[in-house]
Amino acid sequence: MSLVSKLALIKMEAQELAKTQQKKKKMMVMRRHRNARVSFSATLPRDVCGVFADNSICAVLHSNDPFMDLKESIMEMIREVGVCNWKEMEELVYCYIALNSSDVHRFIVDAFLSLFS
Repeated sequence: MSLVSKLALIKMEAQELAKTQQKKKKMMVMRRHRNARVSFSATLPRDVCGVFADNSICAVLHSNDPFMDLKESIMEMIREVGVCNWKEMEELVYCYIALNSSDVHRFIVDAFLSLFS
C-alpha cells in the first residue's frame, strides 16, 4: 500500500472516529436533558429592555450540569437574539443573574467567562 493510500485510510478512520465521538457526545447530552423538567413560570425583571424584552422566554430548568446547560443557553441567546455589542451582553448577564438564585451565580459567571477565554 502506498503512502498516499495509507494517509487517506488514516484520514477516513479519523473522520469516522470523530463522527462516533460526536454521536456519543450528543447521546450524553440527550440523556442529561431527558430528565430535565421545564416550567414557564419565570419572568424577566421589569427593567429589562432592548432585544431581550420582547423576544425572550424564561424557562426553569433543573440541571445535573448547570455550567454546561447555562453555557449552551447563553450561546443560544447570543446566536438567536443577535447580541452584537457590550451593552447587550451586559443586559444578558443581568437577565441570567436576576432570574437565578445566588447559588447559581457562580455557574453563570463561569459560563460567561468561558465564552471569552
